[in-house]
Order: sequence, then C-alpha cells, then structure tokens
Amino acid sequence: MLVELVVENLGVIESARIPLSGGMSALTGETGAGKTMLVDALRLLVGERADPSKVRPGASEAVVEGLFVVAGDAGPDVAYPDDHDPRDNEPRDNEPVAEREWVLRRVVPAEGRSRSYVNGALATAASVGEMARGLLEIHGQHAQQALLEPAAQRDALDRFAGIDPAPTRDARRNLRELTDELAGLGGDERELARHMELLEYQLEEIAAVAPIEGEDAELEAEEDTLASAVEYRSDAARALDLLTGGGGESADVAAEQIARARSILGSAKVFEEISSRLAALGEELADCAADLRNAAENIEPDHERLAEVRSRRQALVELRRKYGATVTEILEFESERKEELAGLRGLTERRERLGEQIAEAQATLARRAGELGDARRKAAPELALAVQSHLADLAMPDAEVEIAVGDGTGTPGAGDAVEIRLAANRGAPGGPLARVASGGELSRVMLALRLVLSGGPPTMVFDEVDAGIGGRAALAVGEALARLGSEHQVLVVTHLPQVAAFADAQVSVRKDGGASGAITTTTVLDEQDRIVEVSRMLSGQPDSSSARQHAAELLSEARRILHGAGSDGKPGTIDLSGDTVGAQR
Repeated sequence: MLVELVVENLGVIESARIPLSGGMSALTGETGAGKTMLVDALRLLVGERADPSKVRPGASEAVVEGLFVVAGDAGPDVAYPDDHDPRDNEPRDNEPVAEREWVLRRVVPAEGRSRSYVNGALATAASVGEMARGLLEIHGQHAQQALLEPAAQRDALDRFAGIDPAPTRDARRNLRELTDELAGLGGDERELARHMELLEYQLEEIAAVAPIEGEDAELEAEEDTLASAVEYRSDAARALDLLTGGGGESADVAAEQIARARSILGSAKVFEEISSRLAALGEELADCAADLRNAAENIEPDHERLAEVRSRRQALVELRRKYGATVTEILEFESERKEELAGLRGLTERRERLGEQIAEAQATLARRAGELGDARRKAAPELALAVQSHLADLAMPDAEVEIAVGDGTGTPGAGDAVEIRLAANRGAPGGPLARVASGGELSRVMLALRLVLSGGPPTMVFDEVDAGIGGRAALAVGEALARLGSEHQVLVVTHLPQVAAFADAQVSVRKDGGASGAITTTTVLDEQDRIVEVSRMLSGQPDSSSARQHAAELLSEARRILHGAGSDGKPGTIDLSGDTVGAQR
C-alpha cells in the first residue's frame, strides 16, 4: 500500500507530506483546495505526461514521491535499475520476506524534461509508470468515460470470467501475416508472368554474350592493333632499321658501337661498373631488335578477326547500356536476376503452401473465436447479475443490467462487440450506458464493476466517483468503498459527507493565503477534527453545534452499518430530512 505521499511545489501545494494507512482514507476539502492536485501527483507517479505549467510559480521544479510497502511476494514484476532492486538486500537464507519497500519519485522541472527514480536510481518514466501501475490504480472521471468505450466493457467481461483473448488474437495476427505475405507475392498472376518473361529475356541476352571479367580492355587493345596492322608493321620495320643500320643482324650498328666503347674502356677498375652497364644495354638493345623484327614479320592484317572483335565490343556496349556501366556491374546484375527468377519460379509452390496455411489458419481462428465467443456469452449474464446485485446495494434497487455480446465488425463468432445495457429504474427502457446513464449512475456502475472484478493493485484511488449522487445513494457508495477497503487500500477524493463518514481515516485539504500566494496544507484528522470537517461538508458551518451533532451521528451510523446491525437487528438509519444530514440508509 501507499504509506506516504510527498508533494512539493505542485500547483497550489508548496509542501505536503501525507502519511496514509490501510483501509479507506477520504481526502476532503473545499473546492479548489488542491485535492485534485494530489490526484495529479499520483498520476505523475504512474507515468502520465508531466505538465511544467503546474510547477508552483517561483519554484524550479515540482517533486512527487511515494513510499509503497507491499507483501514480500507481491509488487510489480518489472526490470529495476541496476543495483537498486530491493530484493538484492534481502537475506539469502531462503526465509520469506514479510514486506518490501518501493520509493517512486518524479521530478518535473519548470523547464526541460521530467526525471523518474526508483529507490533513488534514475529510471525511465515508462518503467516507473509500469511499476507504479502494479501498485496503484486511479479511477476518476476519465475512467468513467473510458467505461463507455466498447473495448473497456469487453475487457471487463474478460477479466470477470478469466477469459484470455490472446489465443484468438494470436490466431488473427497469424492469419493476417499469412494473407499479407500472399499479397506481397503478387496477386496479379499475369503481371507476375510478364515479369518472369522479362527476367528470362534479360538473362538470355546476357548469356548470349557471356561477358568475361576484364575482356573489354583486352578487346580494345586487340581492335587497335588489328585496325592499324599495316601501319604498325611498317613502324616496327623502320625502328628496326634504325637499330641495325638497315643491314640486318650482321650490321647491328648499336651493338657494334657498344662493343667498341667497351673495348676502349678495357678492364680498368675505374670503368668496371660502366662497362657492365654497357653490356646490359647491349643485351636489352638486342632484345628490342628481336621484338621489333618479330612485330615487323608477324603483324598481319586480319579483317575477319577485326570484325569479330568489333562485333563483340558492340555487344558489350549494348549490355552496358542496359545492365551496367562495366562488365563487373553486368555480371552482378545477372547474378541478382538469376536469384530473383529462381525465387519467382518457386512462387507457385509457395503460393500453394500459403494457401494451405491460410486455410489452416482460418480454421484455427474460427475455432478459437468460437470458443472465445461462447465463453463471453456464457459469462455475460453472470457478470450482469453480479453488477446488478451491487447496484442494488448502491441505492439502485430497481436497476436491470444486461450485457449484450455480438460480433460487430470483429472476428465472426468471437463476441468482440460487448455492450453493457442499463435500465436504471423499473419500467424504464434499457439502453447503452453512453445513452441512458446519468453521471451518478455511471459512477455507480463503474464502482459496481470494480467491486465485482477480483484482483488489481493494492492501492486504488477514486477521484470524485461519487459525482452526481447524494442522499441514500451517497451512503451506499460510501459503504461500498469502505468494504472495498477491506481488501485494498482505498483513497477517495470526495465532497460528500456520507462517503467521507465511512472512511477509516480522513485527510483535510485546505488552501490558505500567504505572502507568496495561496498555499495548500494537508492534515490527517483525529476524531474531533473529523466531526468538524464532516459538519463543514454537511452544512458549511463547522462551528455549528447542531451540524457537529449531525456529523457525529453520521460517523457513528457509518460505523454501525459497517460493523453490525442496530439494536432492532436491522441496519441503522439516519433521518436526513429537514435541517439534518439529508440521506437515509
């Protein structure tokens, strides 16, 4: 439960430290005193959006901190910040831990992003909110409006009956994924056939040429040689003549000159290196002469080969124009299209398999949806009867509740369209909550549902869920909240004395003027202070002796209602007519 709530610089609250106990606690005070701001503080703890405009003027930041204590085996099952899981400090002797403490903290700066902490460690707002929602549940006007939504009513029915819609949801998602995959394969078979024909044509065109990596450069060089064969042969012969003096091997001028130079140098040590270099030069010149002679004798015009080379180069040009700037890119294109075509050729088989899987998925969905719908239709009258029974205790004795289960636009047979229908009075036509329920009736339907539904977090907050009711209805709501407090910690923000009277503890929220503006103070009331506060709520005159007498009677009557019958064996009553409290149980 929430043991202590600390709020600093939030709206009209400069600083508030509120110790809380189990059972039912009522937060009361004049309108605008800051009760709703305390609920806003709790909303910050459960991860709702922080509003910097609510930081108290002149303050740099607002701070909300909640100390929760839960049983050792309870608490939220989430990931905690490193080194800050309180279970790390528990004894390791396998002895059960009686209780654990969780400190959740939210800091909202006047400028910038808010920060969240768990047991002093910085954490994301989402993780802290997830943790807080396992500890705290807030019911208010927003929750009442949410109850009007079909999804909320469906969830309530599922929760009541312990129905798990996940198998049906999973089957629906599986069917959708399969149908999406089938659609992704291409629904137009003619278009698919045309695409495959295009791929086959492209691959055939590339295969007909069969390009080889690097051949384009080789072909370019060969074409150049063949196209200028006569000219190149003449050039080689002329160069050879220059080296040999035109006399052939026996008149190799350059070789003779080198030999004469080496002879002049002799074997002198000083010319040894130069003589060696001249010898190497002679050998190189001889090799060059041989190569030139070979070129002059063997370069022959080959018009047929030249045509072949030019034809292949043109074929490569066509491929580059269509499929890539280089032979490398063409080969990459070919590899990708082969892979794509192989996949498409297996498409028919895949489509057939998908068709079988879809048929199986449809059957699974139909079966699970039928089971889900049957469970919902079976549970609907049971939930309706349970809610109706609680409404009778909430001063709606003639109310009739029906829960209609249909398919709507959801999966056929699943009963996704759940609608709570209410006839608030005998003979009144029934209808959807959104159309027929007043604000007070909607508040009591929500409370009745909360009473029916088991489980939930240890702490529940009700923010003016008694709006729009009074008299006997208010007493009934107060009693119901108090009885809920026997299983949960219940915090109630209320303007009604009939509701506050049932609380185990009462916190007064008061706004006073100060030098720095209005300041809200909170006080946990003792018995005498409760009488004064309830008398204020009854008559607006806390100092009136008659109002205090009526307040004391109301508090006493609430205890009698909760803890036993009156002396006549029947529940006690208070005459609230005339100038007294104004309600009867």
